[in-house]
Amino acid sequence: MLSDRHSFLRTFRHLIPCVILLAISLSLAAPARAQIATYPQLPRGYSSIRVFDNQQRFVGRIMPTQRYWVGIDRIPVFLRNALIATEDARFYQHQGIDVRGIARALVKDVVKGRLAEGGSTITQQLIKNKFLSGEKSIDRKVKEVQLAMDFEKKYTKDQILEMYFNEIYFGNGAWGIAQAARLYFDKNPEELTEAECSLLAGVPKNPGRYNPLGDTAKVSARRSTVLKRMLDVKMITAAQKRAIEAHPATVIRAGQAQGYLDLVRRQLMERYGAKVVEQGGLDVIAALDLDLQKQAEQMLREGVKKVNPGLQGALLSLDLKTGDVLAAVGGTDGKGGFNRAFSAKRQPGSAIKPLIFADALENGFTAGSILDDHPVAYNRGNGQLWKPQNYERKSYGELSLRQALAHSNNVITVKLLDAIGVNNFVGFAGSLGLTLRSPNDLSLGLGTDEVTLKDLVSAYTPFANGGFRSEARTIIRIFDRSRRAWTENPPVVEPVLPPVTAFVTTEMMKDVLDYGTAKGLKKFARQRPSAGKTGTTDDYRDAWFVGYTPQIITGVWVGYDKPKPVGRGFTGGAVSAPIWEKFMRVATAGKPAVDFPKPDGVVTATIDPTTGELATPDCPATRDEFYIVGTEPTKYCSKHGGGTLEHVAPEPQPQPEQVTPPEQPEPAATEPEAPTEEPATPPLEPGETAPQE
Repeated sequence: MLSDRHSFLRTFRHLIPCVILLAISLSLAAPARAQIATYPQLPRGYSSIRVFDNQQRFVGRIMPTQRYWVGIDRIPVFLRNALIATEDARFYQHQGIDVRGIARALVKDVVKGRLAEGGSTITQQLIKNKFLSGEKSIDRKVKEVQLAMDFEKKYTKDQILEMYFNEIYFGNGAWGIAQAARLYFDKNPEELTEAECSLLAGVPKNPGRYNPLGDTAKVSARRSTVLKRMLDVKMITAAQKRAIEAHPATVIRAGQAQGYLDLVRRQLMERYGAKVVEQGGLDVIAALDLDLQKQAEQMLREGVKKVNPGLQGALLSLDLKTGDVLAAVGGTDGKGGFNRAFSAKRQPGSAIKPLIFADALENGFTAGSILDDHPVAYNRGNGQLWKPQNYERKSYGELSLRQALAHSNNVITVKLLDAIGVNNFVGFAGSLGLTLRSPNDLSLGLGTDEVTLKDLVSAYTPFANGGFRSEARTIIRIFDRSRRAWTENPPVVEPVLPPVTAFVTTEMMKDVLDYGTAKGLKKFARQRPSAGKTGTTDDYRDAWFVGYTPQIITGVWVGYDKPKPVGRGFTGGAVSAPIWEKFMRVATAGKPAVDFPKPDGVVTATIDPTTGELATPDCPATRDEFYIVGTEPTKYCSKHGGGTLEHVAPEPQPQPEQVTPPEQPEPAATEPEAPTEEPATPPLEPGETAPQE
């Protein structure tokens, strides 16, 4: 330890002549005006885009990403004085380095036996942040001093101070005073109060600790230090200090639901152009429910972590009547950035099957139609054969379409797709809003094409919504604060599927939750009528579940960002369905437990499920099945004495001529009131591979 101190002292003695030489040369400094702005000038009158949820609770702000420059005339004198008093009280007296300050710092260094950072002027701090590394060495310090002297020769004091305020880091991603004023107070620099200035002046010493969003006690203590220094150098009076401390600044806290805010940002840019965020001045009423969003973030994070902390996931929930995106979580961290719910394309596996079965209903098949799952081979060309296989490579013989969908039977699904035609199915899926590739490839039946969670959930909405597809909506309305005018964004809900087809498909999908691949949801489905479908892809890479009640539809995906097998047991029913249930219990709380309404044009027949024919008194098992009028069976069960019975056709039930869209919320009778000024107050609204499941 003693030798280290002696070594430091020897270095110190060598440094003294350099410091003296540099000090003498300061007399040669000759400041001159020069162009210093390195970013566009900050426009005047800017205010951020504020976002509120569907119950008018403040969610957060959408901020510009571009850096701006502000001239010294737009930086409050109080802020300049506060910074100078705190960081460099002799700023206007020295010429780049403060010899007194360096001497004091060197004495402390000798006492401590190490290099400290004390003694740096504002000019030196600017040099260090702009040009040099954070290394603590004598060589770096000498270079810093040399560059500081050069700066003082080239620029005026006000220019150096202006550069400092525009280049220094203020924490939380805010570089420069323009971004800092916006981030912490939603203001331009010239609008900052004395209390706000005193907070910002204390940040540069340690942006991670002293930024206004940091620990309240530490930030307050740092502000008091700033004010005390101003009092010591007679820049403020004791009365001013007491007044500022008695009325501290109100800091805008960090926004919530950052991933959802990113979706709103993207929609605004798509509608109004990239400059809309830079212009600001908007209040946006978003479709999200802030409480549900928080629950979704937590439940997805916890549910995925239980399986494997390295996995990722996504959750998307829509209001069926409007398409409003009530919650959208694009990753387990709940932060912004890449949104897996809207942007990640993955194979849906068996989650594609309800679309194939619905198309089959449109082509004469029924929920009671019987197919067998005996192995079959398809010619892929070039002498190659493809043999679809069931999960766990088992065969189950003859099954009704209802049973095949509930158990996610692969072979029957591929046979069904072959019967209706791949190109026909691709067109059908497209009518529901799901774009698929269109080569003659029966592997589409196993969900081998890639889709986003958003597109898949949207394609399910007609099944849940009486044949109406609800387009996902993240923005309900927008208020332009400069024009004092509202712009509505009405829901897009359009008929794409006959209500009878939607209803029968939903009735089949109910069995998935009752005894099928998502039977773990049976209790929930008994309490609240629900339907849905699991999906698990090749080698257990992706796990899906999309399910719905008559009011809300929610989809969940779990997997690795870079697709790779997770292992046996990684299925939609085991992984994604439990997350879905936890969220849906919260999302449906307080809503009536109603069933899906049966439309005109659907009839019920009692059948023998093993034959799909009308039941006889001798049939050992029967069930009531739903049929589109004209497709119901007319023959009695041939296995149980049906040949001697005469069928009596039911009364025809014509389908409605005109489809009535789902009831939408009543529009406001009068134009909504303009939002208030405070962000916290919301505006008022008026080949063979491992088989897939």
